[in-house]
Amino acid sequence: MAYYWFKAFHIVGFVVWFAGLFYLVRLFIYHAEANQEPEPAKTILKNQYQIMEKRLYHIITIPGMIVTLAMAGGILYTNPDLFRETWLHFKLGFVGILLVYHHYCGRLMKQLAANECKWSGQQLRALNEAPTLLLVIIVMLAIFKNNLPTDITAWVIFGLVILMAASIQIYAKIRRRNKEKLLVQMNQINQNNPTDQIPQVQN
Repeated sequence: MAYYWFKAFHIVGFVVWFAGLFYLVRLFIYHAEANQEPEPAKTILKNQYQIMEKRLYHIITIPGMIVTLAMAGGILYTNPDLFRETWLHFKLGFVGILLVYHHYCGRLMKQLAANECKWSGQQLRALNEAPTLLLVIIVMLAIFKNNLPTDITAWVIFGLVILMAASIQIYAKIRRRNKEKLLVQMNQINQNNPTDQIPQVQN
């Protein structure tokens, strides 16, 4: 019975961990793009995103990681034969990559707070897609184990994941271009209608 308790909370921790990572990098995107806003909106937004990032990282993402790893340890303790499984070795390898990603996000958070981050919003969007691939691979290894499918169905599913990630990037690019066009139009309107030419209302 202990094995099932460990497994249940391992899944809960895994979900919380990934939810935190997905939203954390999304906040990084908004934080980086806040530099394009005029003052005082720029300072207000950056301060707000910094608070949200710290709370998300320390209250949700890190606890999710700790629960995931602790419950995984419990699973292996109650079922040590799993150490002999090849699929588990691969899974642990991808979890190791995920841990590197997690700690790198913590480093980016500190750089954003110190105004030292060199990543653009577009680059951060690409970075935000990395956990998606890790999530798919880790879950498939956990479900199929040593019988990981390599047939056409598996490739179709993998292709759909790639297509979804590409669609998000394309959508973000289109939205950014539309925003730039809107700013250009607003600047043109302001140039054609300066405030000093607006007639004053007589009392």
